[in-house]
Amino acid sequence: MQVNDCVAVLTGAGSGIGRALALALADRGCHLALADLNAQALADTAAQARALGVRVSEHPLDVSSREAVAALPQAVITEHGRVDLLINNAGVALGGSFEQVSTDNFDWLMSINFDAVVCMCRAFLPLLKQRPAARIVNVSSLFGLITPAGQTAYCASKFAVRGFSNALRLELQGTPVGVTVVHPGGVATSIATSARSSDAISDELRQKKLARAQSMLRMPPARAAQIILRGIERDKPRVVVGNDARLLAWLERLMPVSYWRLLPGLIASND
Repeated sequence: MQVNDCVAVLTGAGSGIGRALALALADRGCHLALADLNAQALADTAAQARALGVRVSEHPLDVSSREAVAALPQAVITEHGRVDLLINNAGVALGGSFEQVSTDNFDWLMSINFDAVVCMCRAFLPLLKQRPAARIVNVSSLFGLITPAGQTAYCASKFAVRGFSNALRLELQGTPVGVTVVHPGGVATSIATSARSSDAISDELRQKKLARAQSMLRMPPARAAQIILRGIERDKPRVVVGNDARLLAWLERLMPVSYWRLLPGLIASND
């Protein structure tokens, strides 16, 4: 897929991988419909993208609102006239074991990380099918490949994105729309610092987990964006981002049940 002069819809565009993807796409001449809950962060990304000479529209959006998502395609068509690429990047994190995490927090995470992906695909698929070539890109995670303790909710959402994307790809064979699922490893974004945490976790343990998580987030978002964009341009069905993610994906395939015993202390658990 050649993204030059395409129109891309991108959620979670205000920071991290989303902002880096927006700028990488703009640098390649791709026009952008950018969405994020944080209007100021969204405006900052949009300004940087416009400076690269492409058309950019801003869409403050709560992706967990089905009504807001359903209204987005018409707003994008009004601004751009078409959609060639949909990137579902928005996501949140939640710390705590299954027993520690409340039902409300579990549902909150699923509504953003998975339900919103489904709703965005449902909303934009009719427009994408009108194009000669189009693509849906759903951002899962390393935790859509492996399952550390203390990440029950997050893993559930990211495995759901993976399964949904893989099945949707098969269903769309013979149409102009391809599907890519992305599994980033440790990318240096704010997802750890902005994550919700169970009230059952002490402040001391919360800080310990945060420090450990941040130490694993090393790849610059701009580098991750280039890897993802290269995968899009090559029509790859799956993009695994980072050596850490590739190694762990390989171990999980080799030892799907017992691989975790080889990785003591790599991911924070419940102690």
